[in-house]
Amino acid sequence: MPLRRLIQLITGAAAAALVISGCSGGGGAAPVAVGETKRGGSATVAEVNAFTSFNPFSAAGNTDINTKIGHITHSGFYYVDNTEQVIRNEKFGRIEKVSDRPLKVKYTVNEGVKWSDGEAIDTGDLLLAWAAGSGYFDDADARAGTGTKYFSAASDTSGLAATGLPETGSDGRSITLEYAAPYADWEVAFDVGLPAHVVATKSGLNDEDDLIELIQDSPRGDADEPAVNAPLKRVSDFWNSGFDTKTLPQDPAMYLSSGPYIVRDIVPDTSIRLVRNRDYVWGAEPYLDEVTVQFTGDVPAAAAALSAGRADIIAPQPSAAAEGLFEQLATQGNTVEQYSQSGYDHLDLKFSGPFADKAVREAFLKTVPRQEIAEDAVGEPATDVKPLDSHVFLPSHPKYAETVKDNGSAKYAEVDIQGARSQLRGAAPTIRVLYNRDNPNRARAFSLIRDSARLAGFTVEDAGLGNADWAAALSAGSYDAAILGWVGPSVGVSRVPQIFKTGGGSNFNAFSDAEADNAMEQLAGTPDLAKQDELMADIDKRVWESAYGLPLYQTTGAVAFSPRVAGIKPSSGPLGVWWNVWEWRLK
Repeated sequence: MPLRRLIQLITGAAAAALVISGCSGGGGAAPVAVGETKRGGSATVAEVNAFTSFNPFSAAGNTDINTKIGHITHSGFYYVDNTEQVIRNEKFGRIEKVSDRPLKVKYTVNEGVKWSDGEAIDTGDLLLAWAAGSGYFDDADARAGTGTKYFSAASDTSGLAATGLPETGSDGRSITLEYAAPYADWEVAFDVGLPAHVVATKSGLNDEDDLIELIQDSPRGDADEPAVNAPLKRVSDFWNSGFDTKTLPQDPAMYLSSGPYIVRDIVPDTSIRLVRNRDYVWGAEPYLDEVTVQFTGDVPAAAAALSAGRADIIAPQPSAAAEGLFEQLATQGNTVEQYSQSGYDHLDLKFSGPFADKAVREAFLKTVPRQEIAEDAVGEPATDVKPLDSHVFLPSHPKYAETVKDNGSAKYAEVDIQGARSQLRGAAPTIRVLYNRDNPNRARAFSLIRDSARLAGFTVEDAGLGNADWAAALSAGSYDAAILGWVGPSVGVSRVPQIFKTGGGSNFNAFSDAEADNAMEQLAGTPDLAKQDELMADIDKRVWESAYGLPLYQTTGAVAFSPRVAGIKPSSGPLGVWWNVWEWRLK
């Protein structure tokens, strides 16, 4: 079945960047994780971003590398392959549509499926995943600034928000969700997340049973009558940030695995080593005994590591400055593949501070040299490089060309310094721009934006942070604009409200538009693909009219691997080469 929804991921490196520094991991000897064994050799992968969290489902932890590590240390009801097909993992459990009217879906985890500490994956884990992904208990009013948002999930909650409190099965391993209205993406709306027994005890409850009782007994949130649920707030607070770390925790409970690999060691900002989970039998058995990830933000450094045999697989994103490196790697007998990612880099403006004034936002956007930024970042083998002109569609989408004609993107097709000056009316705003300094493409984009904006009277300051720090600052940092990227499947609808809906999990710049919100509400219940496209086109136009920011360019993916390894099949989606890690093997 084609995928119609997946969480978008913050990419800390759109082209050639990631950090490579660090010291010891966790302090002292690393604790032994249950389930590890030696089998099948090892491989080393050079990735761009540095690891920062064992919770890739939260807004702060939702980066590409955290999600990749999460993918190979977690198992679930389905995964997405390199053709964007949803593959159900019936060794893990079953998804059953109980009825269409009302829409009811039952999830059952198979007996014997467990976390790497031996605890079964059960009702508590399912309920916690539902509570975090549904927003059921939230009573926050994003526009009024009142109430409480409990779980800061990165994904859009629109779908699961239409479900009531789940019915739990007598087997202790199942729940049934009933939707109040049809939901287009129900097949990929839900999966298991973090271990409930760990979240329960770490947030002050006695055990998982207490967490189950808390979830079942707590009332649904009501924005008209907000009331803080203190025990639930402690649980959600821990879920939101308790798993964030750059080092290996002393307590193995903080990095449990339910997937083919278990984290064994971390060198902060430098590397992470994973070992095979010998107990994992509820999914494809992996070939490799160990996988080490080196965080290598520089494309030449990654290429040099592959050439010298220090890395077996590298997954940088190419830039114009690194074109010759891939050709050289190919001549050395390595396999090199480049492809269009289902992702894009963009510039977002906060709707506060100097950018609370729409005229100032428009003036700043008129100074952005998008064509030059795109040419610098994409390079060969692309021809006729053009900036991206839609916030919701990529150029391969059938609706892209038609949408671009009418969405307002033409207003920013060319740099217009004089027009920007006119809108500023003599003002000289200071703008702080957040980006990943260790990403050469982002650093170059910042320099081009800064130099051009100066010509119109802006003072542009560098609020950039290093590889492992900038993503967390998106929701908490002090800045006025951000250069970042999203990567996801080329199709889907839930990614749109995730980013643009008022109070959305990844709505970092506080964009809010009532008409866009209304269209996004309709998306969740619209199975008709043509109607979905119409709604997204309307949303795109509203986003452009608000002077939200600018899409810059579609990102290009690249993978190169040595003849020593096999089974590498890159995907254009968020997992890249990692979607089938269990197939990686040594020749």
